[in-house]
Amino acid sequence: MPSPRKQGTALRQQLAELRGPEVPPKALDARALAALAANPGCERRALLDGAGVNKAVLADALGSPSAFGQSQFAFMRGNAFEARVKADGGAELLRLVHERLDPGAEPPAGASVPDLAAVGPEGRAARTALALREATDAGGWALLDHPMVALDVAGSPAFLEPDAVVVHPDGTWTVVEIKSFPMLDGSADPAKVGAAARQSAVYVLALEEVAARLDPAPAVHHRVLLVCPKDFTNLPTAAAVDIRKQRAVTRRQLTRLTRIEDIARSLPEGTCFAPDLPRDELTSAVEALSATYAPECLAACELAFHCRARSRADGAVTSLGRAARAELGGLTTVEDVLAAAHGRAGDPDDPTVAALRRAAELRAEALAAAGAPVPVTEGAVCH
Repeated sequence: MPSPRKQGTALRQQLAELRGPEVPPKALDARALAALAANPGCERRALLDGAGVNKAVLADALGSPSAFGQSQFAFMRGNAFEARVKADGGAELLRLVHERLDPGAEPPAGASVPDLAAVGPEGRAARTALALREATDAGGWALLDHPMVALDVAGSPAFLEPDAVVVHPDGTWTVVEIKSFPMLDGSADPAKVGAAARQSAVYVLALEEVAARLDPAPAVHHRVLLVCPKDFTNLPTAAAVDIRKQRAVTRRQLTRLTRIEDIARSLPEGTCFAPDLPRDELTSAVEALSATYAPECLAACELAFHCRARSRADGAVTSLGRAARAELGGLTTVEDVLAAAHGRAGDPDDPTVAALRRAAELRAEALAAAGAPVPVTEGAVCH
């Protein structure tokens, strides 16, 4: 049996071949990982993300350009706000951590800010782990600016970069997430806060893996600090966000992901996702991977438009949303649902089929009461 190192080398070589010759890998960030964890049944996204395929470029090559992503203006505004929050050695950021999360500790005067520079993501992750160990042993406050941590995802390491990690005087660690959306009167958009919480949960899981290698293992706070502009200013304010639920859900979903090598092994020989391939060949390669499309993908995946078009063409009920898919049980296509509702298929003792037929009857009765013509298929079934 090949050693784990040889297996890892073979997998990296296979994933490089899937990306295409000379195509550099796209790093898997926490936002993408949180979206992947929210849809663990999608083998297409799992493999493409694991292989480092740039899905935005792939979507353009498939003829389904993505509208997903952050505008250049928002990106620049976010960077400027983050620089302000971390100015003067992160004095304001540490003050917010002390105020919101650890007011009983000594004030964070003279906190250390270790240098985390290293070559490559593996080197930066190792340097971060060493800095965390040293800061924990030293006591006092420490601010790690853009550390690098690794998280195992379906058998492949994903390197993640939190905005900041703070080491408290008692040796505990806190994730800091800096966002450019505002907090108005102390509260922010719940949808955006939820997305930030899911993203932070990924960082917490990765930090827990680092902490587990230390003896004794430091605690990673289940409350993260969310830093945002206050009202309509550029002044920072913050709130503690409890991410225990998001952490538990993300961990459970990540364990459900099929291992990347198993998915890659199922592909036809010579499969490649290089964006310069002919569109027909590229489409065949993408379709060789099963996808689990839902409307939520439009806000989280660059391939959503392509997958939506395929899902609609196949009449898949997932295009109506995960809630509808869950309610319909074994009926996986719109054609199956209509056939069951109109009495052309399905077991009448099945609760789902019975509910569909009752709904068809009620609809026919409502149309008849309104004087509207009842479709022949429905009239034949319902009367």
